Amino acid sequence: MKLYGSYTSPFVRHCRIVLLETAQECEFIETDAAASATQSPTKRVPFLQDGEQFFSDSSAIVKHLRSKAGQVFFASDREFDEFCLVNTTLDATLNLFFIERDSVNIKEVPYLQRQAARIASCLAELDSLPLPEHPPYNDTQLRLACYIGWALFRKRIDFSPYPNLLAFYAGINLYPHFLNTAPEQ
Repeated sequence: MKLYGSYTSPFVRHCRIVLLETAQECEFIETDAAASATQSPTKRVPFLQDGEQFFSDSSAIVKHLRSKAGQVFFASDREFDEFCLVNTTLDATLNLFFIERDSVNIKEVPYLQRQAARIASCLAELDSLPLPEHPPYNDTQLRLACYIGWALFRKRIDFSPYPNLLAFYAGINLYPHFLNTAPEQ
């Protein structure tokens, strides 16, 4: 298997954690935006080549890796819905990050203001979830931790209004597979 991605991507980080958890052999190939634009139809990372199989979305990659290891991706529909909530929050935050890097003032665009409001609303909902302080972690919780880690790394979100998320993040920062996949500061 070959996983293509960047060390700073929260989506890639989730895949790397699952690879560590399942002890599967996989070559990691650091890939930039130009390479991903030519190698993946989504024009983003991660993407995975496993023999003849090609996966271009992190959720599909995580599901594939869990399946190969004989593990369940989601234990319930509720867990899957919470995973989708994390992805919505992550996508909106990433979009605003890249739009702002292109010098667009999000306060001048009503659609982008709605995206910012969506992030705040989703964070409040995520903060209300019962989150574990120690392993085992499911894929929803791993994705959430990757999001929080990325948002802190990029200085995108002030998490002080979300004490439950901060407590969860403090706990998962002791999890070796999470620590071993952190981007260099």
